[in-house]
Amino acid sequence: MCRDKRVGAASFLYPLRGPAGWPSASAPLYFEPTNEECSLDEIIAGIGVKIRLLRQAEGLSLQQLAERSGVSAASIHKIERNAMVPTITTLMKLATALDRSIAYLVDEEVDHSSAAVLIRAKERNVLSGSRKGVQLENIAGPLGRYALAGAVVTVEPGADSGKAPLVVQGEELVYLLSGELEFEVDKTFLLRQGDALHLRTECPHRWRNPGVRPARAVWMSLRGR
Repeated sequence: MCRDKRVGAASFLYPLRGPAGWPSASAPLYFEPTNEECSLDEIIAGIGVKIRLLRQAEGLSLQQLAERSGVSAASIHKIERNAMVPTITTLMKLATALDRSIAYLVDEEVDHSSAAVLIRAKERNVLSGSRKGVQLENIAGPLGRYALAGAVVTVEPGADSGKAPLVVQGEELVYLLSGELEFEVDKTFLLRQGDALHLRTECPHRWRNPGVRPARAVWMSLRGR
């Protein structure tokens, strides 16, 4: 049984700015940032989240992405947790390694006039990473603005998460629309159409499609910060 590491409520009280951006001990618990500060904070926070989700979607460890990009694993870890703002050079290396443009990593088109974001079926952003046989269609709002990520994921027969188990603090909920998916967590779970699996992702886990046709699932992810 993996140890429960739920995120403390304090994580949600302040904007995510990294150590240098936290309010001092004497600062009020709640404050109203300006529109410019809010936008900049969201863009910076979104960079780390996008890099982390892209890396995990491709089944890469921090070390594997470090070797591919030429950026140290320690730096990538800090960027993903918004503890360090990457330089343009670092962004270029990471964007190239993840087969994305710098514009994708820093773009944040947010409508602050509404608390909700509608993603039309025909307007989903399709992410096809370097991991062969896996495609993600985004169904969630902008990264940095929302803590919950979600995608319709298609996994081709034989495709998997990689040889190394995945480990990251957070939770995932997978609802299988069609096909089969096999998960190895503390034991093996075989999902068929209509099945759902909710797992704590700090437990080492793997997944694969053992079937003969593509598996399609709604995949929700909530990461600890």
